[in-house]
Amino acid sequence: MVRDGYFYALGLGAVAAILWALTHSLALLSLPILLAVFFLWFFRDPAREIPTGPGLIVSPGDGVVTEAEWIELVSGNYLRVSIFLNVFDVHVNRSPVSGIVKLAELRHGQFLNAMKAESVLHNEQTLVVIDAGGYEVSFKQIAGLLARRIVCTLKEGDRVERGQRVGLIKFGSRVDVLMPADADLKVKTGSRVKGGSSVLAVMPQRSVELEASTASVVA
Repeated sequence: MVRDGYFYALGLGAVAAILWALTHSLALLSLPILLAVFFLWFFRDPAREIPTGPGLIVSPGDGVVTEAEWIELVSGNYLRVSIFLNVFDVHVNRSPVSGIVKLAELRHGQFLNAMKAESVLHNEQTLVVIDAGGYEVSFKQIAGLLARRIVCTLKEGDRVERGQRVGLIKFGSRVDVLMPADADLKVKTGSRVKGGSSVLAVMPQRSVELEASTASVVA
C-alpha cells in the first residue's frame, strides 16, 4: 500500500465522523466511507516477480499497450511502447532496466486525455533516462485528464534495478518507453502488461555483452 492511500482514507474517515456527529445520517455517511475504501484499493502496491536474464526490458507500469512501433527522431531510430493506465490499474511505476540514471526531470504541461497522441508532447510528465551499460532506455510518466500529480523518486546519478519501484502517477495516465531500434519487441498493441514483470522487449546479444562488461567494471 502506498502511504498516500492512508492519508486519503484517514481524511475521509474524519469527514465521515463529523457527518455522523452532526446528522446521524447513514446516507450521508456512506459516500466518504466508499471513497475511503476506493482510495485504499487504488493505492495498492502488489508484490511482483521480476524476471531475470540479460537484456530484458520490462514494463514500467500496469495497463494496455496502445502503441508499439519504431519511430525516427533527430537523434536516431527508436522503438517506442506506450501504455495507458486507467483508473482501475495499479499506478505504482517501476524501472524498466537496471543501470545509472542519466536524467530525471519534471516537465510542466497540460492535462490532455492520455489516449491522445499529442499528450506525449504537451502533457505534464517526468522523463527518466537510464544508462543500462551497452544501451540507454528512457521512460516517461505522463499525466492524463484525471492525473494531476506525478511522483518520481529518482535523481541523476542514482543506481536503479530492473523492476525497482520508482514512483507513481495518481489516477488515469500513461507511460512511454523508448528503447534502441534493434530491441526484439515482445508485445503488441492491445497487450495487457504488468509493471516490473511483463517483458516489453529483449536487447540483442551484442548489446547484452556490452551491458555485462560495463556492469562488471562498475561493480
